[in-house]
Amino acid sequence: MPKMKSNRGAAKRFRVTKSGKIKRHSAFASHILTKKTTKRKRNLRQERMVADVDAPRVHRMILK
Repeated sequence: MPKMKSNRGAAKRFRVTKSGKIKRHSAFASHILTKKTTKRKRNLRQERMVADVDAPRVHRMILK
């Protein structure tokens, strides 16, 4: 039986922390930034954690 392959697109977008949670980048921060406030853009630079309900699905995608 061959090895399982990770989803390469997902592997580039998510990182696992030491505690096992999954970090992600915020959406809505790539373009059409002129109408967004400075505070909103600053907060979009922060990394977020993947929601608990989505974590098992993302875990399966990124781990081989």
